[in-house]
Amino acid sequence: MVFFTFPEDARWNPDWEAVEFSVVLDPYEGTVRVPRRAFQGLLDQSPTPERCMEAFHLQRTRFELVVERKLRRRQLINDGNLEITGRDLREKNPLSV
Repeated sequence: MVFFTFPEDARWNPDWEAVEFSVVLDPYEGTVRVPRRAFQGLLDQSPTPERCMEAFHLQRTRFELVVERKLRRRQLINDGNLEITGRDLREKNPLSV
């Protein structure tokens, strides 16, 4: 069985305008970015940094499932990290490979 670890380190990155958090799948360690625009479908208001962070914490399990799916599919971005898009969040079954 594969074990993913998600440290409690979610933060807002103003340079990327994204919520960032870590994922560990030994020996891999990466950063997950969820850009502000990905939150537009989750929020009924403008996706401010505060609202994005709140939405992340309220739906953390959903984001973690998306990360697990993307890692299983080896969907890393150029720098070896992960980015969650609005499309990822709209996908019906986050566990499908």
